[in-house]
Amino acid sequence: MLSSSMDMLEESLIKKIDIMSKIEEENERQKEILSDPDNVDETAFDNTVDKKGELIDKLISLDDGFQTLFDRVKEEVNANKDEFADQIRRMQDLIRDITARSASIEAAEHRNKRLAERYFDTARQKMNSSKQSSAVAFNYYRTMNNFKEIPPQFLDKKN
Repeated sequence: MLSSSMDMLEESLIKKIDIMSKIEEENERQKEILSDPDNVDETAFDNTVDKKGELIDKLISLDDGFQTLFDRVKEEVNANKDEFADQIRRMQDLIRDITARSASIEAAEHRNKRLAERYFDTARQKMNSSKQSSAVAFNYYRTMNNFKEIPPQFLDKKN
């Protein structure tokens, strides 16, 4: 029972690393998409966000399952540390890898957030510029329409 539980814990950590590497790939795609704020493919950006959301949900599910199983076998593992020393060492290495990947993912998320903010600032500026151009055109149109309705003026040159 304990041996199979330890195998399941180790397998869970390996799956977590696999999912984290997929999240890293999606972060790189986001970086590429957002690198030129004037030419952002919004559909591709939305797809990466959706895909990352699904991967994060899987990650949370794995974490919950790992924690539940670990809580059940924790005391037995502590009592039999020598018997599972090699497997515990492998799992500790996997956890170190997970921690490093987590830090890397967090840094990439911050970088992508800055890129997204830059894109949104650019888009906002374009909208404001377009809005101002429309207002100028409308004012010109209104002025020209009002100009046509001015009755002819008679100038008296007597003084």
